Amino acid sequence: MLRILSTFHLLLQVGKFIYYYRQMANTPKEEIPVTDTPKDNRLKLTLSILSILIGLFLFISLASYISTWREDQDIVQRYGVKVFSVKDAEVENLFGVLGAYTGHSLIYNGFGIAAFLITMFFFAMGINLFAGKRVFRLWRTFKYIVAGLLVISISLAFFTQGAEFSWGGATGELIKDWLIKWIGKLGTMILLITVGLFYVIWQMNPSLKFAAGKKRKAANGSLEENDTATAAEADEAKLFIDESLETNNDTHKKGVAVIMPKTPAEDDGEEFTLIDEDEEEELMENNEEEEQFILTEEPEFTEDIVPRVPMTPTKPVQAEDIPDLELTQNNENIPSEIIIGKEEKTARIEVKGDYEPTLDLRNYKYPELDMLELHGTEKVIMDKEELEENKNQIINTLKNYDIQIQRISATVGPTVTLYEIVPAPGVRISRIKNLEDDIALSLAALGIRIIAPIPGRGTIGIEVPNVNKTTVSMRALISSEKFQNNNFSLPIAIGKKINNENFIVDLASMPHLLMAGATGQGKSVGINALLISLLYKKHPSQLKFVLVDPKKVELSIYRLIENHFLAKLPGEDEAIITDTKKVVTSLNALCIEMDNRYDLLKEAACRNIKEYNEKFVKRRLNPEKGHQFLPFIVLVIDEFADLIMTAGKEIELPIARLAQLARAVGIHLIIATQRPSVNIITGIIKANFPARIAFKVSSKIDSRTILDAGGAEQLIGKGDMLISYNGAITRLQCAFVDTPEVDKIVHFIGEQQGYPEPYLLPEYVDDKELAGNGADLSDRDSLFDEAAKLIVANQVGSTSLIQRKMKLGYNRAGRIMDQLEMAGIVGKSQGSKPRDVLVQTEAHLMEILDGL
Repeated sequence: MLRILSTFHLLLQVGKFIYYYRQMANTPKEEIPVTDTPKDNRLKLTLSILSILIGLFLFISLASYISTWREDQDIVQRYGVKVFSVKDAEVENLFGVLGAYTGHSLIYNGFGIAAFLITMFFFAMGINLFAGKRVFRLWRTFKYIVAGLLVISISLAFFTQGAEFSWGGATGELIKDWLIKWIGKLGTMILLITVGLFYVIWQMNPSLKFAAGKKRKAANGSLEENDTATAAEADEAKLFIDESLETNNDTHKKGVAVIMPKTPAEDDGEEFTLIDEDEEEELMENNEEEEQFILTEEPEFTEDIVPRVPMTPTKPVQAEDIPDLELTQNNENIPSEIIIGKEEKTARIEVKGDYEPTLDLRNYKYPELDMLELHGTEKVIMDKEELEENKNQIINTLKNYDIQIQRISATVGPTVTLYEIVPAPGVRISRIKNLEDDIALSLAALGIRIIAPIPGRGTIGIEVPNVNKTTVSMRALISSEKFQNNNFSLPIAIGKKINNENFIVDLASMPHLLMAGATGQGKSVGINALLISLLYKKHPSQLKFVLVDPKKVELSIYRLIENHFLAKLPGEDEAIITDTKKVVTSLNALCIEMDNRYDLLKEAACRNIKEYNEKFVKRRLNPEKGHQFLPFIVLVIDEFADLIMTAGKEIELPIARLAQLARAVGIHLIIATQRPSVNIITGIIKANFPARIAFKVSSKIDSRTILDAGGAEQLIGKGDMLISYNGAITRLQCAFVDTPEVDKIVHFIGEQQGYPEPYLLPEYVDDKELAGNGADLSDRDSLFDEAAKLIVANQVGSTSLIQRKMKLGYNRAGRIMDQLEMAGIVGKSQGSKPRDVLVQTEAHLMEILDGL
């Protein structure tokens, strides 16, 4: 293994040399001092000869080793590097001890016969230096040599197994053995053949232009048959460049668009290509030989494509008919218009890129990691004496009841330690499960929990609280690789498992979360952890919160980010909802928002918000038809029991509707309560909240109400929790984030530029307020004039149009429509068909409104 590593180290050094060689070669000419003295080529010629000699030495040494390896191998292996100092070391290699050692290192300890590829690099470098120009591309040659060394050595090692000579070398043998172990002989053979085929394709670069040629030939044939333009029109269709068009090689950059002039017969549209690194170098070298011009400024892309001026010659224009391009160097910007024909008609192609919602607040900065504190140490404290003592107590307690075990192991977590035992054959699990209180007594510990058995493990788990508990800080979870690099829609960092694995999940996949537990056990800290997680990962254009805080103090700290992340009802002063009546209105407004979003998804033929936003970003949806980028909305209720006690069904019904339907349109719920009773967490709520978190509760009944299983009564508090997710119950230690940390983060966000106002929810008017009012023009709706203008502008008398455009409920939209009918703006109802619009112009409408 050390010999293989030394070989790879040699290749690394060669790669570094190439890098510095290329840096020197690419030095701009103006940086090299110009003198009148003749050019000194002595160093270059010396290095070229030296490089070629090294290549010859390696080639002859390797070739000689192939015929003399039987005699030389034993000597080199016996003495190693000391072979150079041994007097009686007689070798048969043509280059003596140095040649034998080199051949043995590169072939036997290296890459086998593939080591001959290394000589190609030295020959290529020597020829480049001797010729004074780049005959071979060193970097490309080096990449192909490295790839060839690996592919050829592994292939030879695989297909010459058992051979006397080491055709693949130690490197090929080692990787071959790994591949056979992982994917078997058949998989290894298929992999090698596939990689070899790719290597040949990449090296040979076969041409695939025959299909395009046939297609172009057919197109040209149809042109000759169908075109009726005159020869004069064909002459006018020739492409020419204004004399002011000048190019500057120094302005050429990687990744700019290059337009190659083509004959009109071949031209089927401007072709924009991105130049890779090798093509860039080739283009700069052959700039004087090829006819082309380079755009120094990248074209502006818009959605609308201006059609080209049609060019329809009667016969295909030959390449020699196109006038030569005169290229001169100039530092001024090159015009981005192509003049076509003698009338100087311009054709500009503008293609706009994808819609980017974050550009509304393009200067928005995400919170910094330093704003979170590192509470305590992140390393779990492992007390070996405590582990040993607990292990002996568990074993002795089980022995007292004649229960034998085969094996016991421990996993130390931040709060509890999991002891896994494998009982002896014939021991009933129920006997161990019934000893939960006895084991707790023997260990003198609070919160013993037995998992019998552990799902998927085949063991029985006994969770014992640690004497020295470790605080899980939010900073550790936010900075973790799993949180920083994920493709979750709404990533939330909750805490750590017993095995110290970070528990980071996607709220959009839950899709709603129910949190319950006794007072002071960590619910508020858990809510802050979830909100902080989302603030660290989402832009204000991608996420909005609807915060409900009956206690008025828990979530009030987030009022500073009102214009960034919060949503509220129109006309309200505070975005954080504390009044129960406003909670009912907000929940019903969310239901209207949900219905409106479903209408948009229906029109866009999308199943969920992800597909809809992807279509909108790709500009496949028309904003003039009401389509817009839809942010996620997260409803957070801090104390659900207080709302149920004061409002009852008025709260439960919209919550149930949102829980059942809203996940597809990006509306998700986080509900917390300190009273986990069946009249608060009803069957409807539980059925639509598959993800639930239980902090410490006082009784097993409460635990079953939350999780449908016991265990929450055995928790130790202070963030110790059980989470039911994906059908499994996992014990976690909730991440701790202190109030000053939250205050620092929201101040950082609040001081930045935000939207002019919070995200407005649709307006909702209670049916009770509308009952008995009827359609009375003396008591017109406040949105009557706006709705009338909307109906006249669209010439569609539809209640659903008012709902969708003005974000209103059906009852209020229907009442406005009745008032419009009484005012003579729309006709009578025609069932499912839209009403007739009786007013055709806005001027006529203004006369009617003024008369009212």
